[in-house]
Amino acid sequence: MSNAQQRESRNNLFPIFLKPERLQLLIVGGGNAGSEKLRFLLKSSPTARVTLVAPEVSEEITTLAASHPNVTLLLRAFSPDDLKGKDVVIIATENPALNRAIREQAKELKVLANVADTPHLCDFYLGSIVTRGDLKIAISTNGRSPTFARRFRELLEESLPDELPQLLKSLHTLRDRLKVDFSQKVKILNALTLNLISKE
Repeated sequence: MSNAQQRESRNNLFPIFLKPERLQLLIVGGGNAGSEKLRFLLKSSPTARVTLVAPEVSEEITTLAASHPNVTLLLRAFSPDDLKGKDVVIIATENPALNRAIREQAKELKVLANVADTPHLCDFYLGSIVTRGDLKIAISTNGRSPTFARRFRELLEESLPDELPQLLKSLHTLRDRLKVDFSQKVKILNALTLNLISKE
């Protein structure tokens, strides 16, 4: 493979872990795509502050909103004013032209946008996520194959030990108790965790 091909196939996304309870999130669309995005968001971040706007919403969205007090439903058509004060918008209507128009409005206001099933219009992707206690792993295929990301997530979920959350708590406790400088602390923790990645 040439250097040009390697550069072309490289995933240049920069992964970050947001704190949705500190942000204002907007979802536009109340059908299957809107339901999927809201469910995905709340599964990972149950206290996320989300406003969802759509003339009609699915039964699942109604149920999710009823059990999550930080979710607000606006049962009406989208208005450009809905973007004001928002940090992130997930655009998931059934109308591609409307999705593009909302994305352009979001761009003007510097609101990060994800447009369902339209990778080239997205500022960010919603990857598959593995959660085990305090451990969270996000998986991205750079928008190429969400199906593969989901299957890889299932593989990781099956392979991670059930004891992992307790191990992380123990390591955290140990780290807090170490009364040495940062570089010494790193060396001690590296030595203790070396066997976790042993190939034997």
